[in-house]
Amino acid sequence: MKPIRVSTELEPERCAGLDPVNGEAPEVLILGSFPSRQSLARSEYYGNPRNHFWQIIEAVYGIDRHLLYADRVRELVLHRVALWDVIRSCHREGSADDRIRAPVLNDIHGFLARHPTVRLIAFNGTASERCYTHYCSGNPSSPIPLTVPTRLLPSTSPANTRYSFAGKCRSWAAVLPFGEHGNTGDPCPHPEPGVNVPACQRSRDVDAQR
Repeated sequence: MKPIRVSTELEPERCAGLDPVNGEAPEVLILGSFPSRQSLARSEYYGNPRNHFWQIIEAVYGIDRHLLYADRVRELVLHRVALWDVIRSCHREGSADDRIRAPVLNDIHGFLARHPTVRLIAFNGTASERCYTHYCSGNPSSPIPLTVPTRLLPSTSPANTRYSFAGKCRSWAAVLPFGEHGNTGDPCPHPEPGVNVPACQRSRDVDAQR
């Protein structure tokens, strides 16, 4: 009989994600993969100050990124935007998405059922889209319906250098809802001369540093 190999490496502690941020009638659900260690420590979505998410929200809606987190999310839900992640809990060393192990998914089906006003699921970078597709869309018994359209957006990670900041803003502004509380002007800073600002499109950007 072959000897049993016993690993002395401890499995990383299981991490639990954040509750969704939403109002009564969200129109766009922004899905990340799983919060970074900084975000979990702060109990804030996109808590890494180097992440461009709140800068983009400031550019699109005029919500000051220096406001307290509670004030930022309170203003964001007025624009009918909801924040959540594909993964509810997992084992992970550090903050890299490729270190995620044994993920448990959030009940996105239940969220959509409770909020039929959602007209679009927007993925913040390829990591969240890959996770959604791998664990949800590719599973015929998945409880997550595919009737709500999805859109892959450029990662707001500062490591995503394929897009300028202006390019990220334009891509995100193309899908974020406007209306009673929305900004009707050009929400994006103008790029420097010679900078190509891509339109909203699918991109193979890097995993989000959230």
